[in-house]
Amino acid sequence: GAFVFIIFTLWFIFKNIKWVLMPLVGCLTSVIVMIGLLGLIGWKVTVISSNFIALMLILNMAMNIHVTVRFLQLKKEFPNLSKKEAVLEASQKMMLPILYTVLTTIFAFLSLIFSGIKPIIDFGWMMTLGLIVSLFVTFLLLPCLLNNFSSENEINIKDTEKSIITSALGSFAKRYKLLIFLITGIIIFASFFGISKLEVENSFINYFDKKTEIYKGMKKIDEDLGGTTPLNIIIKFPAKKSTNEKDDEFSEWEEENDQDSNKAKYWFTRDKMNKIIKVHDYLESLPEVGKVLSFGSILRVAEDLNKKELQSLEIAVLYSKIPEEIKKEIISPYISVEKDEARISIRVKDSLENLRRNDLIKKINSDLNIKLNLEKEEYKLTGVLILFNNLLQSLFKSQILTLGIVMLGIFLMFFILFRNVTLSFIGIVPNFIAAFFILGIIGFMNIPLDMMTITIAAITIGIAVDNSIHYIYRFKEEFDKIKDYNQTLDRCHQTVGIAILNTSITIVFGFSILVLSNFIPTIYFGFFTGVAMLLAMISVLTLLPKLLLVYKPFGDGTKSL
Repeated sequence: GAFVFIIFTLWFIFKNIKWVLMPLVGCLTSVIVMIGLLGLIGWKVTVISSNFIALMLILNMAMNIHVTVRFLQLKKEFPNLSKKEAVLEASQKMMLPILYTVLTTIFAFLSLIFSGIKPIIDFGWMMTLGLIVSLFVTFLLLPCLLNNFSSENEINIKDTEKSIITSALGSFAKRYKLLIFLITGIIIFASFFGISKLEVENSFINYFDKKTEIYKGMKKIDEDLGGTTPLNIIIKFPAKKSTNEKDDEFSEWEEENDQDSNKAKYWFTRDKMNKIIKVHDYLESLPEVGKVLSFGSILRVAEDLNKKELQSLEIAVLYSKIPEEIKKEIISPYISVEKDEARISIRVKDSLENLRRNDLIKKINSDLNIKLNLEKEEYKLTGVLILFNNLLQSLFKSQILTLGIVMLGIFLMFFILFRNVTLSFIGIVPNFIAAFFILGIIGFMNIPLDMMTITIAAITIGIAVDNSIHYIYRFKEEFDKIKDYNQTLDRCHQTVGIAILNTSITIVFGFSILVLSNFIPTIYFGFFTGVAMLLAMISVLTLLPKLLLVYKPFGDGTKSL
């Protein structure tokens, strides 16, 4: 889908089959080389990192469009330049900004390695390697293609003409200072309000479309077979103060059964059984819980057969008489005499629409302590549900902290590139607004963050900052010649602004193609990243130039605003 869309996008931009094929060949070469490298080194692809192909196509296409558009603009501005000279000049002028855009994007993807989750770490490293491959292919293959396959009479194409959209955004940026800052303030406030409502959730069944066989199968398990995701409650019983103390009802039985361990003889007290049954019944009463299995289930079967409540001596005798093979199958999974523990196994109905796993875990922990009067040391929750919940909670915290690292890292890269603190702040503002705004939208829509959507902010910043670098780099270059902020803004919006518009459209719709997936996190990832990139483009072509006009980071100029 991404591949077909890119063909249509290139045709829309360039209206010439050669200009479609040359960037496309560059993209495909990057992807094929990357897949070959992964195969050679035996690097396995996961459900998360499998998106690297679509991302590489989209990001590499953006690089190719920037180089191609710059080549076309040079040929239009300087008709006397030979094709070879124009290719060399375009490559030289675009090398530094594209290098820095690649570095900032790599920095964003590398932030994923701090998640501590292997599939996400692999995704970060995989995209880092993919971006390096794309950089080399862009500046080794694409210039060769431009030099050998472009014709002089096909150079002056529609893409080099004025753009109505960039002109309108440029005029808006120059005229409406208060309105731009007011809208920005509202977006920032709404973003932080939405972010405050964010929550993380892991629902494997809801990762898939309802029409898929995976969803239907898990729904069937939930409704008819007692639930999907396992959760275990371990009840820990306090050890007996003195093993020499014996209950009267055990004394006669003890003499006849010396072969059994002393601990087993005294372990099965009615108090312990009542505690197990009490917890069992509580868990069974929860609407989110399906099947509940424990020693209490076996005890109730025995009591139904005997038509009376079994006492300690009877339970202990029953335990001793059960053959070891059967004991291993039906008793040992739920009772550990040696460790003084009982295990209650439950399965959670994963398909419930309003299920919040973290809230359910907190409720069970709280109720066992408050309602059932168990000390916190007497029970512990374990199992797959706990593992996934802890995974997402830790990922959420690490990614929020990582955003600070990404912000600092990109600010330092801006400072190294432009040697200007004010300019560095101006460069990162539009991109962080876009990233925070998309997180705010997710919060407002009550969409829980999962392993895919939680990475959107860092990735959005890394990709969106590319436009800021290209715009500021070109603005500085043009301002050194024109020495007027207004004229420089107009010039940038009709040159690099067109490239930013075209690449942003490619990225936005390229990510949006992911909505065709049957994997819900991939749909969210594609849609929200696309929306964030659209907002980032608008910010770069409105808020960014307005900040440049207001703060004048390049000096006043001869004819400043």
